[in-house]
Amino acid sequence: MKKEAIVTGGTRGIGRAVVEMLLSEGYCVTATYGHDTLSAQACKDKWEGISPDFTILKCDQADPKDIKNFTDWFKKTHSHLDCLICNAGTTLRKSLTEITNADWERAMQVNVNSNLYLIRDLYDIIEPTCEEERSSIVLIGSMMAVYPHGTSLAYSVTKSAIHALAVNLVKFFDGKNVNVNAIAPGFVETEWQKDKPLNIRNNICEKTALKRFATVNEIADAVKFCISNPYVDGSIIEVSGGYSYK
Repeated sequence: MKKEAIVTGGTRGIGRAVVEMLLSEGYCVTATYGHDTLSAQACKDKWEGISPDFTILKCDQADPKDIKNFTDWFKKTHSHLDCLICNAGTTLRKSLTEITNADWERAMQVNVNSNLYLIRDLYDIIEPTCEEERSSIVLIGSMMAVYPHGTSLAYSVTKSAIHALAVNLVKFFDGKNVNVNAIAPGFVETEWQKDKPLNIRNNICEKTALKRFATVNEIADAVKFCISNPYVDGSIIEVSGGYSYK
């Protein structure tokens, strides 16, 4: 029986690199996307044509109804889930006094609530293919939950909640052969970073020991470590290149 995986936000950046890693590891992968139909179509064209183990579905994590429809579909079409990568997220660059109620609630819904709903609704089928193995849940947090950021209050707080969620969920999966961990990436070369002014990018790089942003594949490797090492459980793994080492 093939191992089954879900990757939310699996058409760009870190999510796309994780999908590629899981396919190379022999998983059947279901990837979701929210709004970027061009990236979704590119992934569909690339992977559906060469792999029968890839499915892509639209699921807007800002909409609880979309999440419910997705989990209902998955449970009807799959008997178990070996790997859940909660990667989809949103950012919000506003100061404290600029954040509206709607801004805050959307950030909480996409970055925190949606992940809880997915895990809760899929709980009964999150289990390994065979008793000798373990299933894995990996939530993508952020180093901004470790080092506060002046213009990303909502993002930092929601990612802090993701770290806490990973640690606390371990208790609820005790005895199910399921590990729960979080990855806390630093600054990563993704679509979100392309438009950053060069001086800001240089300032960030100077705060790291490695003097560069991470690649998406380096973050995917950290996810692979979490799902392949059975003793890694309840951990928040920082992948920051030595950020703020000075």
